[in-house]
Amino acid sequence: MTDHIQRSRPPMTRLLLALVPLAVMLGAFVWIASLDPLRGFNNGAPPVEALTVERTILDGSGISLRARAGGSEPMVVAQVAVDDAYWTFTQEPAGPIARGDAVWLRIPYPWVIGEAHHVNLLTNTGATFGHEIVVAVPTPKASASQLRPQAVIGAIVGLLPVALGLMFYPAMKGVGRSGMNFLLALTVGLLAFLLIDTISEALELSNRAAAIFQGSAMVWLAALASFLLLMAIGRWRGNPEGIALAFYIALGIGLHNFGEGLAIGGAFAAGSAGLGTFLVLGFALHNVTEGIGIAAPMLRARPTLWTFAALTLLAGGPAILGMWAGSLAYAPQWSALALAVGAGAILQVMVEVSAYLVRQNADRQAALMAPAVLVGFLGGIAFMYATAALIKI
Repeated sequence: MTDHIQRSRPPMTRLLLALVPLAVMLGAFVWIASLDPLRGFNNGAPPVEALTVERTILDGSGISLRARAGGSEPMVVAQVAVDDAYWTFTQEPAGPIARGDAVWLRIPYPWVIGEAHHVNLLTNTGATFGHEIVVAVPTPKASASQLRPQAVIGAIVGLLPVALGLMFYPAMKGVGRSGMNFLLALTVGLLAFLLIDTISEALELSNRAAAIFQGSAMVWLAALASFLLLMAIGRWRGNPEGIALAFYIALGIGLHNFGEGLAIGGAFAAGSAGLGTFLVLGFALHNVTEGIGIAAPMLRARPTLWTFAALTLLAGGPAILGMWAGSLAYAPQWSALALAVGAGAILQVMVEVSAYLVRQNADRQAALMAPAVLVGFLGGIAFMYATAALIKI
């Protein structure tokens, strides 16, 4: 009887039943704010202040810093010291910096190319926040002379290795059941390495972001949301197989390569990327296996040349976009968020490829422990780990 009464309530009644507790909750919050219950505990100590430098621009006008406040109350940057000498500065916008807001600090300091500089920001309460410029180099600008070479490097570390990996597709067509299991497990292995690598990079970047973004929580929640959303989309019309599964793999790898491009572009902007030929070759070798992994689910299909071109662009093209974004608009919290989304996509692909591998074998439980599967999985991890040593700087 009770359930029947609840189901028969008109919509207006249900709306009122929801609005009443919301109104009471809002009133309670307003009352607490006006009461200021912690006022009696005030012992004269200054407010808690936090200031995080998110971006540094070095050009002919000097040093520009984008700083974000995270203190308990609005804070004021009173003085700026560069290399132990106080300098004049301007703030855009001017005035106290509210919690969560960001401002630009323009410092007309004659920085020296190739040198290290230390900037100290002092607030009106006496708190200091240091920022290190490890190697001073001009910050890239959005010009053809800057974007073109970055696009070439992005194509070498993103598009080229994926295309080379996909070129193994004809040779892979003749493999039997064990060979197919090996290649699918190899794909899962390389994705497992990319997942761990992506998460670790995202967490490292999140530690550089302002505390207000709750870095590690943001990374894990964004990865989880990305995984669940892509799983829902992928299972919308059943389990993805063949060319559809290859596109999901390319998407996951593309999001990872976007994060990789962000890291390279950010290193360019910070002057810490000594990208020699050996290092670029290391990136290319490291990513060749990605193309092989993309091709593995398509061995029983007949993809067209346009399919291969689209897969190459989807998996490798984001590296170029990441390099541009990283060098021109680098911010640790957004880079960490992009990597977290990529991690969720990679995990979704791992689940789908593993499920596809199991479905391809009659004895599904034994398939996961078959020698070809174990060798492929461990081989994928080992190859990615070994080649990653070539690109760590």
